[in-house]
Amino acid sequence: MENRINAAEARQPSHLLSAPTGSESPQHDANQGRDGKAVGFVLVHAGAGYHSESKAKEYKHVCKRACQRAVEKLKAGALAVEAVTAALVELEDSPFTNAGMGSNLNLSGEIECDASIMDGKSLHFGAVGALSGIKNPVLVANRLLQEAQKGKLSAGRIPPCFLVGKGAYHWAVHHGIPPCPSEKMATKFSLSAYKRNKRKMELAEKVETEYKQTKKRRQSSENQENDSGSLDTVGAIVVDGEGNVAAAVSSGGLAMKHPGRVGQAAHYGCGCWAENAWNLNPYSTAVSTSGCGEHLVRTILARECSVAVQSEDAHQALLETMQNKFISSPFLASEDCVLGGVIVLRCCRCVGSQPHQDIQALLVEFLWSHTTESMCVGYMSAQDGKAKTHISRLPPGAVAGQSLAIEGGVCRLGSPVD
Repeated sequence: MENRINAAEARQPSHLLSAPTGSESPQHDANQGRDGKAVGFVLVHAGAGYHSESKAKEYKHVCKRACQRAVEKLKAGALAVEAVTAALVELEDSPFTNAGMGSNLNLSGEIECDASIMDGKSLHFGAVGALSGIKNPVLVANRLLQEAQKGKLSAGRIPPCFLVGKGAYHWAVHHGIPPCPSEKMATKFSLSAYKRNKRKMELAEKVETEYKQTKKRRQSSENQENDSGSLDTVGAIVVDGEGNVAAAVSSGGLAMKHPGRVGQAAHYGCGCWAENAWNLNPYSTAVSTSGCGEHLVRTILARECSVAVQSEDAHQALLETMQNKFISSPFLASEDCVLGGVIVLRCCRCVGSQPHQDIQALLVEFLWSHTTESMCVGYMSAQDGKAKTHISRLPPGAVAGQSLAIEGGVCRLGSPVD
């Protein structure tokens, strides 16, 4: 069913057609093939950053659980957007990820989260930024998306798709999402990291005696605080049996960030992207990003990757995008260390080898790439018994922020029927 590929093997099969975009009703369960088996695929990430060998088991385990939650939804007939939300809730609930529970603390010792979700079928988007007091920010983002799909509010008002701070919190509670005291969202890991980073900052401020020395030490301190170990935003992308795609991302933001700071996880086209195939796009695509939010916002990386993999060779297109539009982006010319990572999938319908065969099978190509030291991913189809997990690392001798790694695979979902 699934086959890992490298740079030499990632090529577009010649027997592909775009996924149908009509509204005709399916003759069977949306996520089932003609053989009655569930169809769908999920790819998740636990962040692009640094994943120590000592915690590798925990990171892989949470990715595996997130995949399983999404597949459970797909098997129950849920669409991609519901499945991707379920995966994100699992990732947010883990104390080992920087999202939801256990998120990084800001300068004031508080947790403020960002999250967004996009539905490739409707192209609707929902996001929250600098949100405190809600255990699962992705649930608020998803609810914003759902409410927007209902149309205009009273007096012709346009429903919001992106809310921040207290406004986002009150909107969430008003719409039935239970609050959670911020102190209960902090874990021993996040509190320990906050105390350690605070001591570093206090020490740096004491020894700074002149402007040049101050500037140099602050830059050094920022590199330590915002190193790749603290960039573990989480995300997921899903395709369901109808060929609909969805993407989501959630983050607690950089360690010791300024209160009110909003990263890429909440920005349109930066944190995630999902778009079903249509006339000009032969593939359905979904993307979720991780890394330094400021770098990802300034390059609109999620959207850029989605556009790129419409090319014939998805692997080569993603490689060039990460190199030319991220690492070497003119918008980041002043940066000597560009940190980020992406997971990407594209899918389309396969044509049977015989003229009378139905167009049933979905061909899914999935990729991940990162400039950070490592990135933890997991993936699973609805036909698999268990999820596969992997910690991708830069090649030996490669410099984080200046080099990149890229891997991926191909899977076929369902089978053409004679």
